Amino acid sequence: MSTQSTRLASRIMVAPAVISLFIWMIVPLAMTLYFSFRIYRLLSPERTGWVGFVNYKWFFNAPEFWLAIGNTLALVLGVLIITVVLGTLIALLIDQPVKGQGPLRILVIAPFFVMPPVAAMIWKNLFMHPQNGLLSAVARFFGADPILFMEQYPMASVITIVAWEWLPFATLILLTALQSMSSEQLEAAEMDGASALNRFRYIIFPHLTRAITVVILIETIFLLGIFGEIFTATQGGPGSASTTLPYMIFKQAIAAKDIGRAAAGGIIAVILANIVAYFLMRSIGKNLDA
Repeated sequence: MSTQSTRLASRIMVAPAVISLFIWMIVPLAMTLYFSFRIYRLLSPERTGWVGFVNYKWFFNAPEFWLAIGNTLALVLGVLIITVVLGTLIALLIDQPVKGQGPLRILVIAPFFVMPPVAAMIWKNLFMHPQNGLLSAVARFFGADPILFMEQYPMASVITIVAWEWLPFATLILLTALQSMSSEQLEAAEMDGASALNRFRYIIFPHLTRAITVVILIETIFLLGIFGEIFTATQGGPGSASTTLPYMIFKQAIAAKDIGRAAAGGIIAVILANIVAYFLMRSIGKNLDA
């Protein structure tokens, strides 16, 4: 009886937070869904009304939409590859007992605390600027022409910036997994004559599988909504070369002042994000239960 009373009391105490969270989530989503079926342009407030799926059809018929989908997937995949591979290598490096290990770890994770627009400005003006950038100076030192990163390789530039931001997160998660591994296995394998590559392949990497899964799941959720770096570095250009789905929605909402189309794009983004999350959980989420 006391157990039932305790459960009832706990549910009553938790109920306000659950209800508030539900309202906080469902109200904006419901309003977005409502406006996605209507004409709602801020520059023409007199034009309003129910239009059904017209806003959705506009998105699917727009050539920029499919380019934005491809850029979004390229951004997610590119950042994941860079952060997982380099994160593993850096975690292995700073896990070694070297002098100055503490300050080195702080320097490694420092980029994660830089705001996205600031990180984009640093890379755009300090590293990738065609006249004053560090990479341009290196190119001129070797007698080569400076590379116009934002004009010639806009999507690769954005991927580099975002990967630089998320690399500390992946490194920290993978380093934590490395430090939780028993050193006895590695010592036994080394005594048996296993090479460093075989020790990594058969002992270290299987141990890191769950940590890599966590990195992929968490990063994917946030990478699907990347906006600040693109707005600061390339503004979706040149043309639509670096436009992703979130940035395309932004252009409809802010530049075109078309809230109806922007709402439709938001619903499409939510559906696509849930599809990606579902297949991720199906394909690699099983490692979390292992």
